[in-house]
Amino acid sequence: TPVQPASTGKARLGFIGAGNYATAILMPAFRAAGAEMVAVACSTGVSGVHAARKFGIGRATTDTESLISDPNIDAVVITTRHDSHATLTCRALRAGKHVFVEKPLALTLEQIDEIESTLAEVRAAGKSPMLMVGFNRRYAPHVVRMKQLLAGVAGPKAMVMTVSAGAIPQTHWTQDPQVGGGRIIGEACHFVDLLRHLADSEIERASIDRMQSTCGDTATISLRFRDGSIGAVHYFANGSKAIPKERLEVFTGGRVLQLDNYRVLRGFSWPKFRTMRLWRQDKGQRHCAAAFLSAITGNAASSLPLIPPAQLFEVGRTTITTCACS
Repeated sequence: TPVQPASTGKARLGFIGAGNYATAILMPAFRAAGAEMVAVACSTGVSGVHAARKFGIGRATTDTESLISDPNIDAVVITTRHDSHATLTCRALRAGKHVFVEKPLALTLEQIDEIESTLAEVRAAGKSPMLMVGFNRRYAPHVVRMKQLLAGVAGPKAMVMTVSAGAIPQTHWTQDPQVGGGRIIGEACHFVDLLRHLADSEIERASIDRMQSTCGDTATISLRFRDGSIGAVHYFANGSKAIPKERLEVFTGGRVLQLDNYRVLRGFSWPKFRTMRLWRQDKGQRHCAAAFLSAITGNAASSLPLIPPAQLFEVGRTTITTCACS
């Protein structure tokens, strides 16, 4: 039977992982979106207890399996290290839970295949869990506006995403191919997904050129889409942190959209659109959380749809095939 939310209408969440990103970004985002946070599990009990106290979470545990099997939990939010994402996702899906997993979805093609087949199996068995990856850039207010504007223009697009990521030591866990997958798979997948979203067309071809460096985390990813659109993701770890981290430009039909670090969106030669500004940066985390909760509860807290699973798998496979460390 389908997973049903509590009679209160609120989705009851269990968090696996209580690291910096979970406690600084995701837990506040889900709380603001109206979730009921039931439990948190992590390998270090101290982190779990601290997160539980801070966010009013009822239970902290080191027993991940007890959280996944808890009948009082509707959805599992996975924010652990990257190498555990696929295994935890499959376990939660088999338990009939909705799953929100931080990017990347997986580190290998075999893991992507397992997640896809697991989702198909549980749905064929009569359950209907939702699967979501935390690709929050799609949900940023400026990107939502870009998508609306681009819908009115026929023809292919040329897109340039520049990310001044900054350096991270080679010893950091994200740089380990076995644990973090490397920064390109671990973070640059965000931007492969973003260009896939804006192109609104399947990825037909992808390639990567890496600058010679110790970590291999300065690279350009080139994408070609089925409708003829093209895109480049410049993910650079060798620059200055003094400049804004992310800049996106879309060229189409004699017009240009330019997004500056999720603060200002400018339109050039765009009829009836010039500028959209926000007082503060918004990368879409809260809107992403709200979309997930709306999908699993049926409440209309968000009008934004979840990412189709086929696109999650497409982006995952493209990133792994193209960008895996040799």
